Amino acid sequence: MTNLDLTDEQRMIRDTVRDLARGEFAKRAIEIDRTEEFPRENFERLKELGLMGVMVPESHGGAGADTLSWVLTLEEIAYACPSTALGLAAHHSLCTLPIWNFGTEEQRRRFVPPLARGEVMGSYGLTEPGAGSDSGGTRTTALVDGDHFRVSGAKTFITNGSHASTFVLAVKTDPAQTGSRGISALIVERSTPGFTIGKKESKLGMRGSDTVQLSLDGCRVPRANLLGELHDGFKIFMNTLDGGRIGIAALALGIAQAAFERACAYSKERHAFGKPIAAFQGVANLIADMAVDLDASRHLVYHSARLKDAAQPYTREAAVAKLFASEAAMRVTHDAIQVLGGYGYMQEYEVERMCRDAKLCTIGEGTSEIQRIVIARQVLGKVAGVERSSA
Repeated sequence: MTNLDLTDEQRMIRDTVRDLARGEFAKRAIEIDRTEEFPRENFERLKELGLMGVMVPESHGGAGADTLSWVLTLEEIAYACPSTALGLAAHHSLCTLPIWNFGTEEQRRRFVPPLARGEVMGSYGLTEPGAGSDSGGTRTTALVDGDHFRVSGAKTFITNGSHASTFVLAVKTDPAQTGSRGISALIVERSTPGFTIGKKESKLGMRGSDTVQLSLDGCRVPRANLLGELHDGFKIFMNTLDGGRIGIAALALGIAQAAFERACAYSKERHAFGKPIAAFQGVANLIADMAVDLDASRHLVYHSARLKDAAQPYTREAAVAKLFASEAAMRVTHDAIQVLGGYGYMQEYEVERMCRDAKLCTIGEGTSEIQRIVIARQVLGKVAGVERSSA
């Protein structure tokens, strides 16, 4: 793995996170997967190192780092404990940064520092029972009631839901409008009466990452908590997802790197018919394909991060990176199990967990199918037969 022209600061952040993740987080990953326990201890360590708000300016409690540093942070944490990486991504990319990017000065002052310092956890609520990839199908309503909104509805598949204090939610502020029109972004606090944390989901992978349902029953939320302009939330969520996709791609890259290294080590240690199995062309070809997937993923992910840092358009590149890296992670982890054979199927060797964890990356923050729609529209423009992407 090369430095790919990293700055001294970026290498320092990468190496700091790598030491923490491989020295501490990796030891807990098997137990976290088995028990489905939220990795609270890991987040305490991230808090101590000032890594809960990597891209937030230092003036508001963050590290003031760039997007590529954030990518490196997620990649290294996902190498050791993807559940922790996913929780951090939701906290930072989907809750803290939208408030920083689109909030008023008062909202920034009130909400961002506690999030960036890790004093509270953040969460994001877009998906509903009938609205996921079709985020324009949002049914949770927020109707004006004096100087408040009265919010009613439900959200599902909410990461960090049981532990978060601050939520950025998609709500319909003009139910008469259809599709993406009439949607707003609203900051909702956990302490709001009528706000209920529902069922915790048991999942295939990322089992330490908390995923719950939310219920809002006539919650009165101050109009001062409106994020951005009224009825303009869809743009905020699409912008947020563009950046979030780079993070999910980095997460997939970290998982794939870990599986690749396990497979390489095992192929040189395991002997069959009098020689290491790495000497057999079938195994060597699997390793070669893994290496190609990793190199291509890393270049795509880092490139999209650099475009974002340069304030250049990156919607297409983020979708490409997310699509390729997530599907590459599935290939790499699947083939790592194959290289390890029977041992790969055993939990002790962890590559089976990595395969389960990697699957989420092809679904969260826009499925692979949605990414292909985003990419096709960026390439072809608005033509018949290429649907409008909503997530």
